[in-house]
Amino acid sequence: MVSVSNISVQFGGEPLFDHVSFIINDKDRIGLVGKNGAGKTTLLKILKGLQPAGEGEVVMPDSQTIGYLPQEMETSSRLSVLEEAAMAFSEVIELETRIKDLEQEIHLRTDFESKEYHALLKQQSDVYERYHLIGGSSIHADVERVLIGLGFSREDFIRSMSEFSSGWQMRVEIAKILLRQPDLILLDEPTNHLDIEAIQWLETFLVQYRGAVILVSHDRAFLDNVCTRTIEITMGKIYDYKANYSGYVEMREERMESQLATYENQQRQIRQVERFIERFRYKNTKAKQVQSRLKMLEKMDVVEVEATDESSIHFRFPPAPHSGKIVLEGKNIIKDYPQKRVLHGIDFTVIKGDRIAFVGRNGEGKTTLSKIITGVLEYSGELKKGHNVVTGYYAQDQSEHLNPELTVFQTIDEIAVGDIRPKLKGILGGFLFSGDDIEKKVKVLSGGERSRLSIAKLLLTPANLLVLDEPTNHLDMRSKDILKSALLQYNGTLIIVSHDRDFLQGLTNRVFEFREGKFREHIGDIYDYLEQRKIRELSELERNSLKGKDISREAVSENKATYEKKKESERDLRKVKSQISRTENEIENLENAVKILEGMLGEPQKHQDRIRDGSLYREYEDLKSKLLQEMEKWEDLHNELEKFS
Repeated sequence: MVSVSNISVQFGGEPLFDHVSFIINDKDRIGLVGKNGAGKTTLLKILKGLQPAGEGEVVMPDSQTIGYLPQEMETSSRLSVLEEAAMAFSEVIELETRIKDLEQEIHLRTDFESKEYHALLKQQSDVYERYHLIGGSSIHADVERVLIGLGFSREDFIRSMSEFSSGWQMRVEIAKILLRQPDLILLDEPTNHLDIEAIQWLETFLVQYRGAVILVSHDRAFLDNVCTRTIEITMGKIYDYKANYSGYVEMREERMESQLATYENQQRQIRQVERFIERFRYKNTKAKQVQSRLKMLEKMDVVEVEATDESSIHFRFPPAPHSGKIVLEGKNIIKDYPQKRVLHGIDFTVIKGDRIAFVGRNGEGKTTLSKIITGVLEYSGELKKGHNVVTGYYAQDQSEHLNPELTVFQTIDEIAVGDIRPKLKGILGGFLFSGDDIEKKVKVLSGGERSRLSIAKLLLTPANLLVLDEPTNHLDMRSKDILKSALLQYNGTLIIVSHDRDFLQGLTNRVFEFREGKFREHIGDIYDYLEQRKIRELSELERNSLKGKDISREAVSENKATYEKKKESERDLRKVKSQISRTENEIENLENAVKILEGMLGEPQKHQDRIRDGSLYREYEDLKSKLLQEMEKWEDLHNELEKFS
């Protein structure tokens, strides 16, 4: 168990944490949430001991072990993938080396009766015992199991770490943490480095893990599937919810409603007190009361209302220019890199209005085909674009291509033309860049701010084919929701590379699963695909060849309508539950009041005046009538609640 006690941290003169406390239990699965800059990463660093807290302390047993994965890290290992992952078992590796040295030394000795020889045998026995005690004989199987789960093939095991991208090198770091099996695992945005298959494997591993887990993620499905507890950081405070992310969102909305009601009540009270002070400030007869109220205002803990919901990206993509029915047609597309062939002669057709998700393991060709479609990469084969096709492209590393020396305003001003120029500040305001923010240089922006700025640039050139490669990386939950809503309203053709299942749900009607240089097409959205793949892998049904290029536009409308209907249903469900809660509180209050009056009626000698004039009976009947009405209201609300099940 780890105890975080009264932690306070100042950042830029403002409190990042203001005397926050909570406990991490042995098998907790905690999702750490909050807007960008709220302090999630800072808290992980404090728990790991990489950053001190200004005040307070973190108390944990001396034997406590912690594994920590930062968002980004530099790796310079020249070892093979297998050797680097095995570094998680440094003691085992040292013991294996020691065993070999002892075996060689014993083999060369001939003084079988000497004390030195018997001492070597004793050392060998002790080393063997320690080796087997810590599971040395099974570590290589464990390493292989974890690496394969995280997406590596056996052929990758012998390849040098330097041959892999930073994302794949981060997977090895994840593997090392999991293999060490620390008491507490801290993961900062681990899904940024993983594809859907690896994310699902990691989910299963973490759910079954013997220790505690705290993770920061903007992947709603990942948080829902792993976490049973959610800690929100906001305005220097923390709020602890015994629920996964979806449960937290519902409970948070109820808390915000209560907080707003408390705030409004307090503001009314403050205004009344201030009016009294202003009215009687100069009257000697009221001096004492005025001073009393002034002290009351000074001592009052002012309720603060979070304004996070009031600021969010709000935009729509421009209307898509008209294009021909056939948007793209690829024949025998081949792409070779020095190490391997990524695309093995693929054929595909994209029809006007298609909404296609590219999914599959990293390195299987999703980004490569995206770059070929947008003209970034050369290739072999034939790719035809349809009549009047205008492409908008968001690259996976789009934010890295921004000029760091330009300001936010200059970044989009340099490509804006015509009637759009007077609207630039409005566009930037829609992406949360306002006031002095638009004069900030790109080099000082956070990852989320750069992503927002890159997406804003897409608005400046209307396109009828959008190709988006991991657009949600670095975006917080609310920004992702707004982007998804805008894409649902987009009337052009969409190709999107993403591993975020919640983001993709309802957004696409075709899924291209990339594997071994080819792709398999699935009709439907991401969860249809996952279900089909699950059935296929379990051999519950025979493989179906899903081909069908002429997809009805009605499927897009159906996905859009399903998404909007789901959102509306969720809002209605929260509203009904909130009303039930308020009704139950009112019933409890009325029942208590009725009990008090029943007690008074049971002692008529003490309440003769009220019994004689009938006021006690009238009040009693009035309360009973109100209680009956609330009970009927409660029953109606529960009948309404059952409609959602």
